[in-house]
Amino acid sequence: MKFLFDFFPVVLFFIVFKSYENQVDGMIAATATLMAATFVQIAYNWFRHKKIEKMHIITLVLVTIFGGATIYFKEPQFLIWKVTIANWLFAGVFYASHFIGNKTPIVKRMMQANITMPDNAWHKLSLSWVLFFVLTGIINLIVANLYSFDIWVDFKLFGILGLTVLFVVFQGVFLSRYIKEDEVPVASQQPEE
Repeated sequence: MKFLFDFFPVVLFFIVFKSYENQVDGMIAATATLMAATFVQIAYNWFRHKKIEKMHIITLVLVTIFGGATIYFKEPQFLIWKVTIANWLFAGVFYASHFIGNKTPIVKRMMQANITMPDNAWHKLSLSWVLFFVLTGIINLIVANLYSFDIWVDFKLFGILGLTVLFVVFQGVFLSRYIKEDEVPVASQQPEE
């Protein structure tokens, strides 16, 4: 559920953009919707959980800066670069967590309450996230430079969502080696009479 909630602003962006015939008007309205939806997403998390994830804060700051520039200059490149910069920032945070503070990968800090793995597995998982974020940022730029803004909007929702789902499936396969199911007690047998 949380995974889909994270894509809520992007889905709204897509719907609003596709509802306009004029691409510039659609881009401006969709960007304003994206900015508002990101703020609502953070407000909802705050009121529901009394905390805000750092990744959501980073996203809000980037959406505000690059979305504001997109609306002000009526130039989609700012929005396109926001996606790449956000992914590369997340890659940087995940990678830097190996060397800063207690040198515990951020992915371990996020997931260790639910799963136990050896440190080398946490490092592999963390580096896979770094690679995923770097590649997603690069793929975003390739799509934006080779295709129209309209196709990029499709990619922003379906392509990035598809890549993320695929990555999460592979991550699940990797994690499955370390997830131990609780032993289910065998039904007690009745003594024979």
